[in-house]
Amino acid sequence: MAHWSNWSGRHQSEPSRLHFIRTEEDAAALAGRARDQTRTIRVAGGGHSHAPLVPNNEVIADISALSGVISADPDTQRAWVRAGTPIYALGPSLHQHGMALPNQGDIDRQTIGGACATGTHGTGRGAANLSSAVVGARFATASGEIEECGLTNNPTLCSVARLNLGSIGIITALELQLRRSYRLAESAFVTTGTEAEARIAELMADNDRFEFYWSPQTDQAFVKRMNETEDPAEYPLASEGKRVGWSFEVYPSHRAQLHTEMEYSVAMPDGPACFSAIKELITSDFPEVEMPVEYRSVASDDVWLSTANGRETVTISVHRDIEHDESPLFRACEEIFLDHGGRPHWGKVNYLDREQLARRHADWDRWWKTRDEIDPAGTFLNAYMRSIRPS
Repeated sequence: MAHWSNWSGRHQSEPSRLHFIRTEEDAAALAGRARDQTRTIRVAGGGHSHAPLVPNNEVIADISALSGVISADPDTQRAWVRAGTPIYALGPSLHQHGMALPNQGDIDRQTIGGACATGTHGTGRGAANLSSAVVGARFATASGEIEECGLTNNPTLCSVARLNLGSIGIITALELQLRRSYRLAESAFVTTGTEAEARIAELMADNDRFEFYWSPQTDQAFVKRMNETEDPAEYPLASEGKRVGWSFEVYPSHRAQLHTEMEYSVAMPDGPACFSAIKELITSDFPEVEMPVEYRSVASDDVWLSTANGRETVTISVHRDIEHDESPLFRACEEIFLDHGGRPHWGKVNYLDREQLARRHADWDRWWKTRDEIDPAGTFLNAYMRSIRPS
């Protein structure tokens, strides 16, 4: 029997079929057959989601072979890329065309299709999430055809495709709005959690990109700043905290410890108070927690179901080693996040039901309406997605 597991091993599945897609034609045929046989398909990217978006006991499609840049236009700063391209490979490939992603996260193991499907982001008050860079998409539909949409060509469907949760079809390619290649200078320092908290506004104002990691047991905060620079790259690249290089070289950090994660987004003015409450909760009720709490910022956007839709956003992430039961910590943190108007990251743990999610996303009903029109039989909905589908 086939076996699939996410990166941490927390989510596992034994589908009746694990299908490795190598061509767009194969994707279309697989999707059409699944609909005819009333079987469910979910697509696996890099497996870095902590949410149960992939698990499915019928068909899981692996798109890792759909990789590479299809075309690039330096004049418009746009490129078509295959959805299975790992972000770590996408950066150097785009750089050959003089272009780069406007922003990316500190993990680059995900596929670009999966990262956009879940609204994955980096940090920076002026930097939006990856989904906001999507201006077009191609995907295999449940009817066995290839559909193409864009913000100027079927914008309603494209609005769903930008952050699609793997639920409209097998995404085979994305058109991205990029920018010219740029270099970043990274610097870091260690301080206390109290000082980092007190300096949030200052550090956010003074740096292009700023984040910090607060370690509960030591009360130390690792503060990281990244600013665009004209300085030449310095090779070999230094360790995290002091690097100068092209953007795709400086963004990533090595995250070897297997863990699971909860992340919520709150409106930027509410960020410090929310972090303070999380800090107090962990210190008083969960002193055994070792893994850090991460604090970042994200620009507002107009992407349906984005956690930054319509508001400048702060994201706060809590982590738990995979050897421990994360639910007591995460459920307690979630209450605080909800008290501060939080929206959960789609690729991380949350315990919300359909009604709670609907209240947090103004475009919830029209996202689902458009999704259901392209896949009325629910071919691309697994058990989790069906559980949050409007009844």
